[in-house]
Amino acid sequence: MTIRVVLIGDTHLPRFGRALPPRLVDELRGADRILHIGDITEAFVLDLLDEVAPTTAVAGNNDPPELQQRLGLHRVVEIGELRIAMTHGHVGPGRTTPERAWRAFAKTEPAVAAIAFGHSHQPLIDRRDGVWLLNPGSPTDKRREPAFSLLLLEVEGTRLRPELVTWR
Repeated sequence: MTIRVVLIGDTHLPRFGRALPPRLVDELRGADRILHIGDITEAFVLDLLDEVAPTTAVAGNNDPPELQQRLGLHRVVEIGELRIAMTHGHVGPGRTTPERAWRAFAKTEPAVAAIAFGHSHQPLIDRRDGVWLLNPGSPTDKRREPAFSLLLLEVEGTRLRPELVTWR
């Protein structure tokens, strides 16, 4: 059985509106699970996402204290037979966001299959020592990137297949 996960982050709502962008909503349809890796900025965003599919999130540097307390800064979720680590990527040692995310979970036991992070708004699909490093970019705030983005994750057993989805 394939589990369809949509990985998003850095939505920064309501700065970019009080509703999810139509393209994001289209991509969320059919998701079995949604993972949000921080910079949600207001709790209503989680309610909007939960209306579509069960949502798990961590807090980012732009999230208020109440969201940081509610969500925490680090989390490991089990999806199918895989463990996926989640962090926004703004805390901890390391010069770059991927480095901070890696260091937060590289020695986690049992091991994780993927480390999902955000903060930089720069999409990334990479592997390091057999672990996926995944940054979905942002579906609302592309900053210096050419397009808005998210990641689709297909989980089947112990196999993870990430796909970057972009739009302008």
